[in-house]
Amino acid sequence: MSFDFQCVVDRSTTNAEKYTLRQKLFKSEDVLPMWVADMDIETPPCIVEAVQKRAAHPIYGYEEVPLSAYEAQIEWMKKRHGFEMKREWMFYSHSVVATINTAIHAFTKPGDKVIIQTPIYPPFLSNVTRNGREVLRNPLKRDNDGDYTFDLDDLRSKIDADTKLLLLCSPHNPVGRVWSQKELQALADICLEHNITVVADEIHSDLVYAPHKHIPFASLSEEVANITATAIGPGKTFNTAGLAISTVVVQNEQMREAFDDAYERIHFAQGNVFAHAGFEAAYREGEQWLDELLIHLQRNISKLKSLAQRHSDKIRFIEPQGTYLAWLDCSGLGLNSRELKRFFVEEAALGLSPGVSFGKEGKGYMRLNFAVPGPTMDDAIAQLDLALSSFDEY
Repeated sequence: MSFDFQCVVDRSTTNAEKYTLRQKLFKSEDVLPMWVADMDIETPPCIVEAVQKRAAHPIYGYEEVPLSAYEAQIEWMKKRHGFEMKREWMFYSHSVVATINTAIHAFTKPGDKVIIQTPIYPPFLSNVTRNGREVLRNPLKRDNDGDYTFDLDDLRSKIDADTKLLLLCSPHNPVGRVWSQKELQALADICLEHNITVVADEIHSDLVYAPHKHIPFASLSEEVANITATAIGPGKTFNTAGLAISTVVVQNEQMREAFDDAYERIHFAQGNVFAHAGFEAAYREGEQWLDELLIHLQRNISKLKSLAQRHSDKIRFIEPQGTYLAWLDCSGLGLNSRELKRFFVEEAALGLSPGVSFGKEGKGYMRLNFAVPGPTMDDAIAQLDLALSSFDEY
C-alpha cells in the first residue's frame, strides 16, 4: 500500500489552531499558516479507522489505557530505537508540556535552577518561571558552518548547588539537530557529576532523516537511565496531537515515586477512549506510512534548500537532521524582529513562528513547518521566492 502526500485537505472549516488563530497572530486571514507543529497531512488511515471503530460503540465512558497499547509502544521503541522499556516504568500524559510541568514539581522545589538550552520550544522557558523556578540559560553554540551543538564549557561554568534539572530537547526544536551519542554522553557525564536530573523531550524521535539516528538519552547506560524521565508519543510522528496522548518513562524507582506523587496531585486520569485506539493503531500499523512520510518530508526539505540557494544573500537554511521544522536564518535581510514577521506576512503571505519566541538567540530567524502536502509546499516556496526577489523594493 502506498500513501498520498499530495492531497490538500481544507482545515479552515475546523477549529484547527493554526487556522483559527491567524487573525489574532498575523492580523490577516490571508496567510498560509506554517507555524504550530502539527501536519497539514492526513493522519494515517489505520488510526482513522481505529478511532472510527471505537466511535461505533455507543458508550464513551471512563477507560484505562489498555495494556496492549503500552505493549505496542514498547515494541515500537525497541524496534525503531533499541530502547528497552517496561510497562511499570510508564505513565500516561496528555502532552509533553504537561509532563514537563509535572516533572518540575516532582524533581525540584521553588527557587531551584532548571537548565534550558536556547533557542528552544517556548514552553520550556515559561513552564520553569510559572512554577517558581529559575531558568539557567545554557545557549547552544554554532560552529562556522552554522551547525549547533551543546556549549558544555558554558554549562560547567554556570552550574551551582541550586541547579537540579535539565530539560533536554532531542531531536531539537527549533534547530533540527539530532544529537550524536558522543554529544549526549558528554552532557550526561556533567549531569551525573552534579546530580542533575534530566527530562528528555523526545517527541520528535521518529522524525529523523538518514544517516542520522535518534539515540534515546536513557539508553546511554543504566546510570543515565536512573537520572532520566523520557517523554515520548505519537502526536508529532502520526499527526495525532488532537488525540492528546503521550507517555512518560521513568526507570528509577525513587524518581518514579516522586513523579507519581506530583502526577496524582494534578490528576491526569487516563485520557480519552479515542486516543487509546489511535495510539495503539499508530504503533502497530503505522510504520510503512511513517517511512513514506519521511521521504515526502525530505522532498520538501530539498525545495527549501533550492530556494535558499537562489537567495543565499538573504536567507540561510541548514537542513534539519530531524523534525519537520525549518530554522531559517533571515539575518541577511537586515530586518528587526517586528519587520521580519511583517515581511513574511505582508510580502510572502506566510504565517511562521518568529525566532525570538524561542529566546533571544532566535533573533533574525523564522521557523517554518514544512509538514504539508506537496502542492502546499510549492505554493509556500513560490510566495517566498517572489517576496525575496522583490525584497529590494520592500
